[in-house]
This record gives sequence, C-alpha cells and structure tokens, in this order.
Amino acid sequence: MTDREEGAMKLYDTLEPDESRLFSVSNVNHLAWCLVVALLLLSGWLGASLVNAENQRNALMTKQCQDRVFKDEVDKTCLLTVRSRDHWWQHLAYGMGHFSPDK
Repeated sequence: MTDREEGAMKLYDTLEPDESRLFSVSNVNHLAWCLVVALLLLSGWLGASLVNAENQRNALMTKQCQDRVFKDEVDKTCLLTVRSRDHWWQHLAYGMGHFSPDK
C-alpha cells in the first residue's frame, strides 16, 4: 500500500464507532424518574381520595344527605353524588388544613 492509501484507511478507521462504549447504558436515572412518577401518582390518588372523603364529611355535617322518610338516617345514594362545596380544591384545602374535625 502506498502512503496515500494508508492515510485514507486511517481516516476511515477513526470514523468507526467505539464498540466498547456503544452499548453501555446507565439505569440510575431510570430508577430516579420511576420513583418520581410513582410518587406523583400516589400523591394524586391520595389527593383525590381526600377530596372525596371531605366532600362526604361536609355533606354529612351540613345534613345535605338526610333521608326524607326517616329523618335520623342518611341517604347513601345521595352521598355518592353530592357536591357539598363549589369546587374540588376547596375540599382539598380544608382537608389539608384541618387534621381534626371542628367541635
């Protein structure tokens, strides 16, 4: 081979990918992002549960779901559909701010 051909071959050899680093991946970031997503989903689920529980608690406290026939009983179908406050964030704010019920 001539010097010119050897120079061209060296140029093509430097363009080849490094096979020792070609398939190396890190799973550290995947684990961290999976934990972040899982915690966000858990906090969203807990927030929705808190909103639902506070909605029903407020309806019971204000007697919005009192049974029409038996005055001492609670209408359970009403508890599933009642909206005791205007917005869901009002239930969330009250539930996050009050750890024990008012007396």
